[in-house]
Amino acid sequence: MSFEGKRLVVVGGGSGIARRIAADAHAAGAEVIAAGRNPARIDVPGIRTAFADLGDESSLKALADGTGELDYLVTLAGAPANGPVAELERDAVTRAFDAKVIGPLMLVKHLAPRFRDGGAIALFSGVAAWRPSPGRTVMATTNGAVAFLAQALAVDLAPIRVTAISPGIVDSGAWDRLGAGKDDFFRRTAETTPARRIGRTADLAAATLQVLANPFITGTVLHVDGGGRLG
Repeated sequence: MSFEGKRLVVVGGGSGIARRIAADAHAAGAEVIAAGRNPARIDVPGIRTAFADLGDESSLKALADGTGELDYLVTLAGAPANGPVAELERDAVTRAFDAKVIGPLMLVKHLAPRFRDGGAIALFSGVAAWRPSPGRTVMATTNGAVAFLAQALAVDLAPIRVTAISPGIVDSGAWDRLGAGKDDFFRRTAETTPARRIGRTADLAAATLQVLANPFITGTVLHVDGGGRLG
């Protein structure tokens, strides 16, 4: 795929998946702006960085003002509020919705008028919406909301295309917190996933760039989970 002459904004740029999307798009010729709350974490050579906090609309307006015209937007920040329902704190739940639903909606509010013809948006959902589990109620709900947000925006913003990407378990760095238990977790997950492996950041980047470039994909969810939602 060639992204020559295209401008891509990636919000949530500090994550492993976001960095891979930014790097692959840049390698394909795109001008990439990677934004997040800590731009110093975005260490991709040749990529322009910017500040953006999905819980602060003024920062999103500032990002839009500094971007100018664009072709593509990817937003994949997250702020999980995991735990039993009886122990949930309202502020944590609000941050989770800001990161996955409200923030991206406000981001689109400010960026949509700046899209050039053929523009597309990729929102990030997640397998938890299709396989809820104890202690993951907020994660399942926010990810499910992203799927419906993509449908609604695809209609509301047409002809700008909007798609939700739903990853499964991916070795993106997010699971490094498990320490020595990470390899065992990945092994057990692969054994019960139809693809018989876990995801890699390259898998998600390739799927995202394909969705952005394909002019006949909009208003749907692309599951890049190795079939994990089926288990």
